[in-house]
Amino acid sequence: MTENKNSNPEIRNTISKTAPKKSKAYDLEERTFAFAKKVRGFVRKLPRTMSNIEDGKQPLKSSGSVGANFIEASDPLSAKDFMLRIKICRKEAKESRYWLRLIDTGGKQELEGERIELQEEAEELMKIFGSIVRKNQKDIDNLG
Repeated sequence: MTENKNSNPEIRNTISKTAPKKSKAYDLEERTFAFAKKVRGFVRKLPRTMSNIEDGKQPLKSSGSVGANFIEASDPLSAKDFMLRIKICRKEAKESRYWLRLIDTGGKQELEGERIELQEEAEELMKIFGSIVRKNQKDIDNLG
């Protein structure tokens, strides 16, 4: 019979320190969900060019993946699983930023402003997840 990796109290404490707390005024799960919803709304407004149709599919996938992986990280199987999911969140936010940069707004100021805001939000999410990775890597390294 295999032992649950979360049975180690030091690993449980590391995970519980970083798992999102519903009592916080600022909820990262909601923020990632809102990001994915805003990307969907933005893509619907884009000019229907061949490149936008193809390129628009990509940020739809990657922006949704940020939140989906964060939900998985919120209920990890181990500290290693938590780190993997958070790293994927960071990677998907980075990919979202890339595809948002590539999209053509057809010179429409309102769409361009929205594109830049979404790009900035993707960048902020990258920084948040990067910070979580750095902090938890130190905690995990201290366990060993």
